Amino acid sequence: MFTYVTQDNTAGRGRRAVDPVIIVGAGPVGLTLALALARQEVPCVLLDEGPGKDEPRPARTVVLQEDTTALMERLTGVPLADAGFHWAGWRSMRRRQVMREITFDDSEPAPLHIAQHVLTGALRAALAREPLVKVAVNSRLDTIEQETSGVTAHTRGPKGTWWRGSFLVGCDGPRSTVRKLQDIRFPGRTAVERHAVAALRTELPWPDQALLHRTPPWRMSGPSAGEITARPLPDGVWRVDWLLPPGKDLVTPEMLVTRVRETLTGWSGGTTPPYELLDTGVHTIHHRLARRWRAGRVFLAGDAAHLLGTLGTQGLDEGLRDADNLAWKLALAWHHGPHEALLDSYQTERRTAVAARLRAADQVLPLLRGGGGLRSYVPGSARGSDALLTDGHLGRGPLGAPGTYADSPLAPPRLEGEVPVDTPPGAPVTDVRVTAEDGSFVRLRDRLGRGALLVVLVAPGTGVWERKHWVSAGIMPRLAAAVTALPRHAELLVAESYPGAAAHTVLLIRPDGHLVTALGGVRPADLYAAAEAALGGPAKAAAEAGTGAR
Repeated sequence: MFTYVTQDNTAGRGRRAVDPVIIVGAGPVGLTLALALARQEVPCVLLDEGPGKDEPRPARTVVLQEDTTALMERLTGVPLADAGFHWAGWRSMRRRQVMREITFDDSEPAPLHIAQHVLTGALRAALAREPLVKVAVNSRLDTIEQETSGVTAHTRGPKGTWWRGSFLVGCDGPRSTVRKLQDIRFPGRTAVERHAVAALRTELPWPDQALLHRTPPWRMSGPSAGEITARPLPDGVWRVDWLLPPGKDLVTPEMLVTRVRETLTGWSGGTTPPYELLDTGVHTIHHRLARRWRAGRVFLAGDAAHLLGTLGTQGLDEGLRDADNLAWKLALAWHHGPHEALLDSYQTERRTAVAARLRAADQVLPLLRGGGGLRSYVPGSARGSDALLTDGHLGRGPLGAPGTYADSPLAPPRLEGEVPVDTPPGAPVTDVRVTAEDGSFVRLRDRLGRGALLVVLVAPGTGVWERKHWVSAGIMPRLAAAVTALPRHAELLVAESYPGAAAHTVLLIRPDGHLVTALGGVRPADLYAAAEAALGGPAKAAAEAGTGAR
């Protein structure tokens, strides 16, 4: 069995063997979680049912929002813009009319569109350089045994064996074996929508822009009038999706070719442009949400815990946020012993966020897809429905915006020194330039994912002076002493400015980039109380460790 030896700093105990975290499933979420844990010095065993590589499928792509793109680049060390595509703009059309057009710039960054096998390839390449991760290929899980001290898993295959772990995370997709072995229900709706999908190389009239075309004029009658989405990829490749009518009618190659030709002809003014068909498929969308995401030392993440994707919502985006949320909590539990309130907060935070998106999609779907659409309910709603769909595709509003943890069990009580900034508590922080402890200028997001709390002092003017001139001046020594006294390691950073923050505002940020609180000035007692709450509150007796949520 793979074990890891670490230094135990408790009174003379010397070195001890610690079991790794077992991750089941080597899709993007499992690969991301393994890398995120390794960056926090937690060893992992990644059980890969396949051969350790992914078949190229140009029609299987993912759309990542700005924060998840930053997470992927931080973990892989690869500028994914070179492998994917940031759209220049977004265009919504209804019949022949342009309903909405958006140009992306620094104030509104474009999502990243990338082939899934390219993303997993970058993650696998980074894992190959990571000594703390062991990848076991052709290893299919069939048994889990759990006790208070750890988890044992058995895999079958050419090298079937038993694996011992401290925790186990099921990232093994919609048919999750982990979820079934833990007898966790997965209720929801089957085949909410179906889309025919094609990847093709061609030229379209709006280069580099993504398009949402509702009720195209060449398909204005019948239930198949539908909706078409076209999203660019590198090298002149486009992914095109056609919303299919309800039912289980077979999607034949001939039907897909007909759709491709009539769509390209309609968009190009009556002449079919040259094209190369690279890949096709049918994408069926389900809406499901696991009843529990934690059973003792076993957790679920990604498609094993939730399925969503209609109206532009991106399920993988949420799965990557699952991994980011869980990684720092498991890392603290691995290094310092299980803290039940902290581990329980993973299910509370992430399940609540995903449930809100599912609920929003399920409420809007009948209005957008029904016979009369929103027109039956709201005057001028054709434009409103396009706005809703655009928000879903671009990661905004209730259909697409990243979830916040305002009601998290890790939120501190009301603090006397709390002040408002543009980021509400529990929301992802804005990426700004900061000065690190070594005096270097970095982006705030570059300091995330290391397992440490971040304390950011907003101090206008510090950016034009060398650190040595202000690090021992003003309130810095008192703040540095307060940071040193926090219950876990924290990194002190300084920013010239932060949206909505006055000078001398102190921000406390979780390792996954969500704001804990903003304080007016140096308030050591408030800072300590907020940090303790963000870490799950005072740890309970060790005898209670490992019981978990059942």
